[in-house]
Amino acid sequence: MKQDYQKLYKTLCYTFTNKEYLFTALTHRSVGMPNNERLEFLGDSLLGYIVAEALFQRFPTATEGELTRLRASLVKGETLAEIAQDLNVGQYLRLGGGELKSGGWRRASTLADALEAIIGAVYLDSSMEECRRVVLLLLDKRLKAVSPKKMVKDPKTRLQEYLQSKQQTLPTYEVLSIDGEAHAQNFEVECVIPVLPRPTYGRGESRRRAEQAAAAKALSILKNA
Repeated sequence: MKQDYQKLYKTLCYTFTNKEYLFTALTHRSVGMPNNERLEFLGDSLLGYIVAEALFQRFPTATEGELTRLRASLVKGETLAEIAQDLNVGQYLRLGGGELKSGGWRRASTLADALEAIIGAVYLDSSMEECRRVVLLLLDKRLKAVSPKKMVKDPKTRLQEYLQSKQQTLPTYEVLSIDGEAHAQNFEVECVIPVLPRPTYGRGESRRRAEQAAAAKALSILKNA
């Protein structure tokens, strides 16, 4: 295997015994099989568990809702992409021709997926304890910075709470369209609230992001009415 991972090992604070795990974790689906989709699935689950456990221990008086929002802020795609950029993961990615031409090594969703796959690879290459160590090191600064008191609620939560406070019917969300290739999709979502004369719309790289965008627009209209 020609790729030299020494710099990545240093920034990751982990050296793989079996490089094949890392090789697969850095292989985008555009290359073919095997790729990092299965490792991404595993890493996503491990990340969620490790972060949930860390937050549970760090904030013994936090409510379920507060812990959920804190976890979401730490495992969301934007956060993972930032960490992947810090590790220079993009320079190690194996991408198909189309992805290379479109700058896939810079795409936030691709970087976030690769980081989750790397976490899954670390677990398979070592143990749960070692995987936890790596994840907590990667998130160390961010874990120390978060607090239930500082947490800003996402637009969907704020919209729901606003409507509940006014005893209004809660919103419904519907996906109107999904554009783009499987690895670079763009969602358009409609948010319908009876109290508003017309729906609001949002777009994003995932359904969640599109819903958040639509909810933010609806909340802005309601508060400025």
